[in-house]
Amino acid sequence: MAGRGRSLGGMRGLATVPSYVVMQPTTLCNLDCAYCYLPFRAADRQMPVAVAEAVAASVNRWAATDRFSVVWHGGEPLATGRERLAALMAPFGPEVEHHVQTNATLIDDAWCEFFARHRMRVSVSVDGPRERNGERVTRAGRPAYDRIVRGVAALRRHGLPFSALAVVNDPSPGRASELYDYFLDLGCEVLGVNIEETEGVNTRDNAHAAPAVTGFWAELVAAWRRDPRIHLREVEWSLRYAAAVLDGTADDLLPSRLDPIPTVAYDGSVVVLSPELAGFHDPRYGDFSSGSVLTTPLHTILADAGATPWVGEFIDGVEACRASCPYFGFCGGGHAANRYFELGRFDGTETEHCRNSKIRLLEGVLEHARDHQSPGA
Repeated sequence: MAGRGRSLGGMRGLATVPSYVVMQPTTLCNLDCAYCYLPFRAADRQMPVAVAEAVAASVNRWAATDRFSVVWHGGEPLATGRERLAALMAPFGPEVEHHVQTNATLIDDAWCEFFARHRMRVSVSVDGPRERNGERVTRAGRPAYDRIVRGVAALRRHGLPFSALAVVNDPSPGRASELYDYFLDLGCEVLGVNIEETEGVNTRDNAHAAPAVTGFWAELVAAWRRDPRIHLREVEWSLRYAAAVLDGTADDLLPSRLDPIPTVAYDGSVVVLSPELAGFHDPRYGDFSSGSVLTTPLHTILADAGATPWVGEFIDGVEACRASCPYFGFCGGGHAANRYFELGRFDGTETEHCRNSKIRLLEGVLEHARDHQSPGA
């Protein structure tokens, strides 16, 4: 099912214009989730407005010709405060779409008015029912769930649509149906599901038995098909890929160049491909940065980012996946941070993240399709 018809040189390099930019307005988070990857979430290192102005100089040019998003992602972006976040957003033109990924604990009526005024799209991090949120705790170690649902209630009270992102650390029988039913009741429009990853400061093992993970995804597909009111990110992408395989257009789903997905850290440094690498340092790779917007325009950094040593090593790994993995057409070679934090380098191939969230996802979708095909099909 892989898109092996593409030449091995088909993805040599990064696109010079990203589909979106991630901005870190602060490193601080008011929660202390057990599985968080962020290295400086206890420190309040805030982004200067000069960094946002430098990024906006490139972003406004891209947004003038095509749809473009800026994603505010911390830390906890709302810990920046409304006044400062507004100042960071101000340099961006009216064509730019603003998104925020938040733990929702700080959302109140004033924040809802802020989101509406700035036409900001909101995504909430919550892992399901109360008993599934035991690892989402405050800095004092207290459960954060009541504060999360209070923030969600404020969004609903103001009629603001929102997405949700759930981390699953136990893909076990019954978990997927419970998860989906919960988010139906929560009222989100889009749901993303991440099986916990070993990355950043989270060094916990993320290996799971293959039948359990495949069964989790198959069960999630079944739950969604019973009541598909939510856009289910992973499942819908899997179905689009399966349909493309059947009509012979799967190769067209992969870009000829990788989206650089630049993350601009609080200090203006730019890390491409994986936001999870920002803030880390390695004796071999350095700080993973491709430059700083305070000294070099973002569009120039991206044009030259392929020369960053670890990026070339990662592309070698992508090409190794293309040559060896039958699932390459579906995942496109995986994520840089997962390779680094699991394998210690970027030119390896299969990771536990690949197995849990790519291979077994697709196998789960296909398992559901096989078990529910019409008689005689």
